[in-house]
Amino acid sequence: MQNNVLILDFGSQYTQLIARRVRELNIFCEIKPYNHLPEDLTEYKAVILSGSPYSVRSEEAPHPDLRKIKGKIPLLGVCYGAQYLAHFHGGNVAPSNTREYGRARLSSIKKNEPFFDKIETGSQVWMSHSDTIKELPAEAELLASTHDVENAAFKMGNENTYGIQFHPEVYHTKDGKQLLENFLVHIAGLPQTWTPDAFVETTVAELKKEIGDDKVILGLSGGVDSTVAGVLLHKAIGKHLHCIFVNNGLLRKNEFAEVLDQYEHMGLNVKGVDASARFLDALAGEDDPEKKRKIIGGVFIDVFDDEAHLVEDAKWLAQGTIYPDRIESVSASGGPSATIKSHHNVGGLPDYMKLNIVEPLKMLFKDEVRRVGTTLGIEEERLGRHPFPGPGLAIRILGDITREKVAILQEVDAIFIKGLRDWGLYDDVWQAGAMLLPVHSVGVMGDERTYEKCVALRAVESTDGMTADWVNLPYEFLQKMSNDIINKVPGVNRVVYDISSKPPATIEWE
Repeated sequence: MQNNVLILDFGSQYTQLIARRVRELNIFCEIKPYNHLPEDLTEYKAVILSGSPYSVRSEEAPHPDLRKIKGKIPLLGVCYGAQYLAHFHGGNVAPSNTREYGRARLSSIKKNEPFFDKIETGSQVWMSHSDTIKELPAEAELLASTHDVENAAFKMGNENTYGIQFHPEVYHTKDGKQLLENFLVHIAGLPQTWTPDAFVETTVAELKKEIGDDKVILGLSGGVDSTVAGVLLHKAIGKHLHCIFVNNGLLRKNEFAEVLDQYEHMGLNVKGVDASARFLDALAGEDDPEKKRKIIGGVFIDVFDDEAHLVEDAKWLAQGTIYPDRIESVSASGGPSATIKSHHNVGGLPDYMKLNIVEPLKMLFKDEVRRVGTTLGIEEERLGRHPFPGPGLAIRILGDITREKVAILQEVDAIFIKGLRDWGLYDDVWQAGAMLLPVHSVGVMGDERTYEKCVALRAVESTDGMTADWVNLPYEFLQKMSNDIINKVPGVNRVVYDISSKPPATIEWE
């Protein structure tokens, strides 16, 4: 990747959205922590500084050394990044009189400025900061203002160094994509060549070179990520790929048999392994969400270790890890963002397992994985399948795991997902599922009092899983689902619908 963009993460909740917007321009980018600058910067043709929850005036504020970047590589500071450029180069950053958060409009734009090409006065932008740039550095040139923020955008002297106080990466900045295109394509001169076809061609070549004639074991889940990873690896190494689909006892109803049947006609060498008892026994009595994930990850590795010994000379374990997995697990490549949760397929293998890891999709967002799948010829129905968590129903059962609880949730989930399909709502939803709550509630069935379980239905819309909003499903549909679940699933007498967005909630409950 010689035409690359480096995004320095200062801990902003929007850092990953910057990457998404850059990728939408068919330009490859990587997120790196501000305090771990790559030694070799020659492959980067532009650098973007993210926002941050910190104030540049704080002693704890991120303070990277930009001497190898500023004035040498096109540089764009976003929010905190802009304040950083101003504060440490002679400007004045101070608390604003009122918190500047939400929609604003550009009230003035410098004429004939390439940075604002095709963007007009009045364009809506999104602000999210409590400090403001009161005074620009002496060599800086003002490019744009809003009604409340005089120094909304600026350029540093004769350098291709820019700062903007607003966030071009969020949906509410209407011309944000155009602004990023102006900076990356027209100013930095980056070619827009990072396409799904280019990714497949490059990745297949890299896999062939890296793996050679070694044998690879891949864990298939039936989901989009592992399926695309499998087809991509098969394209690169063919018969040397050995796929394993593990039943951890926490899959959806009938999923083990159905997935094996689906893969039968895809040309992949797939073996089904029923390890459900092994997983459920290991989880017995554990109710801590993070410990449940780690138990599942540990057993998952053990099962693969057993299966690896049955494949003579296996050298690699392939995983369908994607970029959001890595961002949430390791805080944006080791940066200061808070870790949300761990993932079962991130973090490496134990020393006793003598397999190297290969993750062909580790730099892709979910929607990019789907586009790559289309390029590989995978049928749309499979690519449109909702994401399903690696730990399965274990993180949708709040509290300890029992076989009875799994059976109840499988029935509830099956009714909900089938209902979405029957009502033509499935494709309007990015991810859906049911949660079994650790509470009992009083109910009445016939003339009898019941004291049974409560389930929560969850359906969200998203593009990459980094942010999500709940789907406004029709009341008639929710009423039908509630009636069907309560009438058909023994042990459940109450159904609720989750209307929380991410953030502040997560998509899953654990």
